[in-house]
Amino acid sequence: MKYKIARTGLAVIVAVTLIASMATADQADDHKCSLSGAAGTYGISDSGTIIGVGPRAAVALLTLDSAGNISGPVTSSLNGSVSSGTLSGTYTVNRHCTGSTSFSEYDPSGNLLVTATVALIWDADMREFRFLFTSATLPNGTSLSTVINGSGRKQ
Repeated sequence: MKYKIARTGLAVIVAVTLIASMATADQADDHKCSLSGAAGTYGISDSGTIIGVGPRAAVALLTLDSAGNISGPVTSSLNGSVSSGTLSGTYTVNRHCTGSTSFSEYDPSGNLLVTATVALIWDADMREFRFLFTSATLPNGTSLSTVINGSGRKQ
């Protein structure tokens, strides 16, 4: 009888420990995959194609803050024409380290060049993310078809 009680007690302790460790890991993931976990300055690069226009490549140094804002300088090459500007917008982070950003890019004079949306996924303990452009629109409302992806690494 004592053996049966001890065995049952041990099974209960193991089950409670397992459940508690899963809850702790889940809470850690919730904190890790958040605006505050993503906040920082990232070196970014992307490449791809704007259909009907040509190849694109870009580098940027973007700052993401814990309030969900993104901004920084961008240098890009579009079909061989190099330009510099600034990017500003907002971003989101979901519980499972996915997210999105909507931003506008401006030339040095402050003229709008393009607005875009991008799908994001963080990895490497939120020190890196991968992204894919999901839309791009010119100031006159023309939608661009893009095949552009890239990555960012926290500095």
